[in-house]
Amino acid sequence: MLYSEKVMDHFRNPRNLGKMEDADGIGEVGNAKCGDIMKMYIKVKDGIIEDVKFNTFGCGSAIASSSMATEMIKGKPIDEALELSNKAVVEALDGLPTHKIHCSVLAEEAVKAAVKDYYDKNGIEYDEAKFAPGACPTCGDEH
Repeated sequence: MLYSEKVMDHFRNPRNLGKMEDADGIGEVGNAKCGDIMKMYIKVKDGIIEDVKFNTFGCGSAIASSSMATEMIKGKPIDEALELSNKAVVEALDGLPTHKIHCSVLAEEAVKAAVKDYYDKNGIEYDEAKFAPGACPTCGDEH
């Protein structure tokens, strides 16, 4: 199985790794049954994601996907971060093996979960449909 240089780089040197004590929003996705669990923390100021951190328990592709996703939303308006797709994460990593695409889906879901948590904590109204859980590509469950 071949991984791109970008996947290997983000796996070996993950960006924005760690816990954020004063996060404005926290999203946790995945489950132990799948084997991958991602936790994403965001700090929001004036509608902009000022800082983002992640902790991922999973394979190299999951770590690389989390790392790349944080890089892609840092400094961006929340609306833009919500539009981050797993496809964009895969493209930014120069591809993932087919059986590892679910890792990029988890990264997209972790971003959405963190934003939803931020909205909930601050009483901000939002369109529920944007946050509807999808079926996990690995095990078929909704998480």
